[in-house]
Amino acid sequence: MVSIADVASLAGVSPTTVSHTLSGKRKVSDEVQQRVHDAMEKLAYLPHRAAQNLALGMTRIVAMLVPDVGDEFFAILTKGAEGVASSRGYNILLCNTGFNHEREVLYLEMLRGKAVDGVIYAAGAEMTGEELTRLLGDIPLVHVDEEIEGSRTVAVVSDNVTGGRLAAEHLLEYGHHKALVLAGEEHLISSTQRVEGFLSAWAAAGGIATVSRGALTIDGGTAALQACIGDITDDDFTAIFAVNDLMAHAAIQELQAMKLRVPEDVSVVGFDDISLARRSQPTITSVHQDITGLGSKAAEILLDSLEHKSPPQPHREILSVTLIARASSGESRFGPNPPSPQP
Repeated sequence: MVSIADVASLAGVSPTTVSHTLSGKRKVSDEVQQRVHDAMEKLAYLPHRAAQNLALGMTRIVAMLVPDVGDEFFAILTKGAEGVASSRGYNILLCNTGFNHEREVLYLEMLRGKAVDGVIYAAGAEMTGEELTRLLGDIPLVHVDEEIEGSRTVAVVSDNVTGGRLAAEHLLEYGHHKALVLAGEEHLISSTQRVEGFLSAWAAAGGIATVSRGALTIDGGTAALQACIGDITDDDFTAIFAVNDLMAHAAIQELQAMKLRVPEDVSVVGFDDISLARRSQPTITSVHQDITGLGSKAAEILLDSLEHKSPPQPHREILSVTLIARASSGESRFGPNPPSPQP
């Protein structure tokens, strides 16, 4: 087996110089570095990654907490982060929290044992900034997709307010004036922002809206819609805005089961623009997020902070969104002049 001593002998330097060249902890001239690397290549020497990491005081492992690894959105998000991590010599430890607070706490407590260098956190359960600080201590942390109220670190998120507004403006252009909004649970800031963006634009145009909440899943969308059957069967109800595509898909399925046509009777707009939006029948008009970009940016910020040995400075990185119009939205069946609301 080739050793550092063998590399040092061929390069004409000391074993200590070889170690410094590999670790980067001390300055080594470019000429000496080149000799060391040439010797390593000639001898086919592979440095022991664990020993290098130990010398640097790092594991080169980053944890990523997501609510559901089986959800396409979080799979794409993780892939974006993993691509950046891998290109920079880090590995991702994936933690599936299941939208469950107790599981999130267990993972965070485990990670505080310095099993990882930093954490990328896509929150799914209710969590406070104070609780998060207690659980993680000073381990570098970057939020992605979802913010935590009171958390003092970086949050990489989409422009959720604008996304909600774009959905409202799209439906208003088609003459819709009464809508059902399928929202996530109240602790989810992203959902709240999307709803606020929608309702602000909707109310400014004189629209009427009902909000129903549920989990950000197909089952959650079904339950949220079924809680408002009275609104759906009302003669002047014509549109649904769902804060993610899973809920939008559930709404379409339920409407079709009720013998209502989409979009002829009810238009549906979702959020995320995952592949389900393109596979659904009809295809779903959706607010497009750069999901890969969210994961990539979160990883870049975290790794930069680790390599500069400074914690991420608290701020929000906001990625832009666009609306992709598809077959699930169309003109209101009442045209531009809906019936007057009943008292």
